[in-house]
Amino acid sequence: MKQHLWIGGQWKEARSYTELRSPHTGELLAEVGQADEADVEEAIAAAQAAGSVMRSLPAHERACILEKAALLMEQRAEELARLLAQEASKPLKAGRAEIGRTVQTYKFAAEEAKRIHGETVPVDAAPGGEGRLAFTVRRPVGVVGAITPFNFPFNLVAHKVGPAIAAGNTIVLKPAGQTPLSALALAGILHEAGLPAGALNVIPGKGSVVGEKLVQDSRIAAITFTGSPEVGIAMKNKAGLKRVTLELGSNAAVIIDDTVEITQAFIDRCVLGAFSYNGQVCISIQRIYVHESRYEEFARRFVEAAEKLVVGDPLEETTDISALIAGKEVERIASWVDAAVSEGAVVLTGGRAVSPAVFPPTVLANAAEASSVSCQEVFGPVVTLSSFADVSEAIAAVNRSRYGLQAGIYSANIHTAMRAAEELEVGGVIINDIPTFRVDNMPYGGVKESGFGREGIKYAVEELTELKFISIKL
Repeated sequence: MKQHLWIGGQWKEARSYTELRSPHTGELLAEVGQADEADVEEAIAAAQAAGSVMRSLPAHERACILEKAALLMEQRAEELARLLAQEASKPLKAGRAEIGRTVQTYKFAAEEAKRIHGETVPVDAAPGGEGRLAFTVRRPVGVVGAITPFNFPFNLVAHKVGPAIAAGNTIVLKPAGQTPLSALALAGILHEAGLPAGALNVIPGKGSVVGEKLVQDSRIAAITFTGSPEVGIAMKNKAGLKRVTLELGSNAAVIIDDTVEITQAFIDRCVLGAFSYNGQVCISIQRIYVHESRYEEFARRFVEAAEKLVVGDPLEETTDISALIAGKEVERIASWVDAAVSEGAVVLTGGRAVSPAVFPPTVLANAAEASSVSCQEVFGPVVTLSSFADVSEAIAAVNRSRYGLQAGIYSANIHTAMRAAEELEVGGVIINDIPTFRVDNMPYGGVKESGFGREGIKYAVEELTELKFISIKL
């Protein structure tokens, strides 16, 4: 089966195609068109041409398109979840959860389309401002270049496409190489929902071709990117005066103090945060800091729960852990774990690849802070455990990171919790829950090398609109 490019509201045959295979089975899923420079040029031109149509659509019509897209996705939820299992090797139950969240994200976008507004400005507060009515309005920025990763190929796309449409922009979307089918399915859904031709263009292809063109082309008004810090920083340096929103890496941490009761529900929640979708989540728990009085019990029960996770076919209902997105990631993670062990870390469970495609849930104790498994983003099912005597030590350890996306702290002491909220150098502090917590209407983004700008529909709409000031002399 060939999957063509989606440009200008229709399928367009590409000049070259590449095989897309299942990470779990290796079976051929599709031959996917790869955009070249001419295709990117055509997609940008189509988006630019559709700009006047999108800007003229009233808010209720933009909202209606997004609401209908959400309904169509809801109706096709099982089919789309199975697509995720095939192309992303996402366990079916995790895929269903992602589709559910994606539907909610488009519903939020529909609501926000009707809430875009400015404010009156009391210019008579300044001498010379008397006798004037002044106010602000928000207007779409124009063509948005969106570049998305493999790990949430429906919902992270929704966080870029949804607010862009809500604000009246047009989009050129480059999906991840391993998960283009989700984005191409979305193109058909939005077309059926009534999105004007050219308002969304989906062009899989190489980052060096598609991504570079989107970042450097002057017709692209804003770039929204989720991916690695190295690529994101390079993009920001090349983007010039474009709006840039970057959601980059993380090695998310959670602190567990001495007031916490170690219940099974608590353990299960931490296991979910650490190993959901094989740890291939930006805010997956990677570092756990436990008070020394609770450390032994937590470590024992956490390992026991991790060892109960089912490794298997992503299309099986019971599967918790499946293939990583690529075999090279298994090799990388194995080398990082081996290096950590050589530096003094102790493997409490896991530690060796199950197959060329699968790495098991792995828990390491006493990993050196400078080890890759501690200081870099593993993006796999690996967690490090460390103990502390005073919460100040744990907060300082969390902050000694190049990243700062989200962090969690469990404490029954409100003073400890609020102190951590103040001192943790991250974009979001989650009190009495895991840092993996995210709902789709909250502001989401990081500091340091974790990113720039904020997602979450309302906040993304602000990123993708220009504020215009208007003054009337009465």
